[in-house]
Amino acid sequence: MLSATQLLENLLERARGVTATETVGLTAALGRVLAAAQTSSISVPPLDNSAMDGYAVRVADVVVAGVKLPVSQRILAGAVGDPLMPGTAARIFTGAPIPPGADAVLMQEYCMAEGEDVVIHAQPHLGENIRRAGEDIEAGAQILAAGTRIGAAEMGLAASVGLAELPVLRRLKVACFFTGDELVTPGVPLAPGQIYNSNRYTLTGLINGLGCELIDLGIVPDTPEATEAALARAAREADVVVTSGGVSVGEADYVKAAVEKLGRVEMWKVAMKPGKPVVFGQIGDADFVGLPGNPVSAFVIFCLFVRPFLLKRMGVADVLYRAFAAQADFAWPKAGARREFLRARLQPNGKLALFPNQGSGVLTSCTWADGLVDLAVGDTVQPGDWVRFIPFPDLLA
Repeated sequence: MLSATQLLENLLERARGVTATETVGLTAALGRVLAAAQTSSISVPPLDNSAMDGYAVRVADVVVAGVKLPVSQRILAGAVGDPLMPGTAARIFTGAPIPPGADAVLMQEYCMAEGEDVVIHAQPHLGENIRRAGEDIEAGAQILAAGTRIGAAEMGLAASVGLAELPVLRRLKVACFFTGDELVTPGVPLAPGQIYNSNRYTLTGLINGLGCELIDLGIVPDTPEATEAALARAAREADVVVTSGGVSVGEADYVKAAVEKLGRVEMWKVAMKPGKPVVFGQIGDADFVGLPGNPVSAFVIFCLFVRPFLLKRMGVADVLYRAFAAQADFAWPKAGARREFLRARLQPNGKLALFPNQGSGVLTSCTWADGLVDLAVGDTVQPGDWVRFIPFPDLLA
């Protein structure tokens, strides 16, 4: 069996990013992957501007608090004022350009208007409350690197320099199907021995959340013929094929054998819990990922391994999740022979509590938890010990 570290390294090493590109409008860029670095043709802000509502002054004109100055002009955001005459102040508002000659802005709380004058109740400092031109972005600077996943902040940044379109990589096509004659679609009454197919909704939700183009082939009957036909179709239509179930060693587990017949299996089984039976391989030009049928196993394997693999296939530059140290508020006295990932929640005291049932079929543990405690082979835990914690926001987005 591969270790979890070996599996992740092997997957990322073999991941081939898509190369086809297209140009999309900025409003359609959310979740897409940037195909080429973007630079700014302008400085942001384009002019020195006020960070506050207040009064623009010359520092030399306010040598002591209590100075009274005539207000020579009023400058709103979007307007450009006249040069500031010595011995005067300009009423100015947040975002308005600093008038030539002014070298500080006093916030209005330190000033008092008296008719056509203003009394300055504080001594200004040179450059006070002035946002300098190019303080955020200088003309010619790179604002977004190739391989960036476009989020709301990236869309705003692109807009701030006037970009209306972005070059992005083609969406990665991911086909998925689910095996098991016991599986039933929600909304249909259960017959004896049947269960609802939760994995379909968990995995399609995870795939859609990454911004992939999903091809959902639904439930496939547990026969070699149906499994092979579904795999062949999925490999023709998609870049990556993801399945759930049928990858263990049972008599009705046909997926692994079908992959070996149609293509090749490159990795099988990982020394971790939950999620030991997992298959990675190739069918034609498509990559294949076979996940366990147990709901928690499928969820955890996807988050830890399939997500970074798909992100790299999408062309994303930064695909690894982050982890941090947190104190345990639980005991885990039994050393495991495999690396274990425990569903845990951060409590108000900053320490981690475990979901009481860590079984691989207990999907409620994944909705209750904030993330995974990562225990190395042989690790035990006592309350107060520091453990490695991987938060779900780093595994689900």
